[in-house]
Amino acid sequence: QVQLVESGGGLVQPGGSLRLSCAASRSIFGIYTITWYRQAPGKTRDMVAIITGSGTTVYASSVKGRFTISRDNAKNTVYLQMNSLKPDDTAVYYCKAGLGGHDYWGQGTQVTVSS
Repeated sequence: QVQLVESGGGLVQPGGSLRLSCAASRSIFGIYTITWYRQAPGKTRDMVAIITGSGTTVYASSVKGRFTISRDNAKNTVYLQMNSLKPDDTAVYYCKAGLGGHDYWGQGTQVTVSS
């Protein structure tokens, strides 16, 4: 079992930045694939960014060039740096750790982009 806790969400103006954190209860990020998802009201839960156990990253086209996923294995934490935020980035952001058919989800953190 892996427990994940997201933090760092909040209210930010368009063009601003936030850094989200996903902290794990044990050391997993060098092995598991970590995916950030987001879900806005009435919308599907969509992939935002991925980092594999080997460090390979993938981004949704809607955030490429604005968001960066990274990890600090010593801290058991994955980050999502979000720059140039837009109102349509408003959503609950979730992290998921997956390996070998096991998926673990955090509870989510709210990001609101509004002037």
